[in-house]
Amino acid sequence: MKIEIKSPAFEEGSMIPQKYTCDGEDFSPPLSWSSVPGGTKSLALICDDPDAPMGTWVHWVLFNLPANVQELSENIPHQKTLGNGAKQGTTDFKKIGYGGPCPPGGTHRYYFKFYALDTEINLDAGITKQQLLKAMEGHIIAEGQLMGKYKRQ
Repeated sequence: MKIEIKSPAFEEGSMIPQKYTCDGEDFSPPLSWSSVPGGTKSLALICDDPDAPMGTWVHWVLFNLPANVQELSENIPHQKTLGNGAKQGTTDFKKIGYGGPCPPGGTHRYYFKFYALDTEINLDAGITKQQLLKAMEGHIIAEGQLMGKYKRQ
């Protein structure tokens, strides 16, 4: 199954507004999703940039988002555990929570990848993308993505 992901801030394949980057307020963008299958116990989100010079750069790791949540508001706090119980991991900026696009040059692509899981992840906040991917193995029942682009002025 495919999860449909949208943002009122940008459309699939379009430019991410400066507000959501290191050149602006560095807020996480608002996101919403639909088509989450029955049997989903939790949701996870990974945002990364495959165009980074030193390999894929991780901008956000979020997991154990309750299955009944259908959106993330703008500017999610940079805290390990959110009010709804979701946990945030460590990005390649070595920080908890969202770190916006900040490419050193050229136009980069940013993939917001959502996963519907048949379990909750039994790990502490602060984990890395690789730790989350390993924990999700065999538990992904649906996924989807939204891609936006950014180029610094």
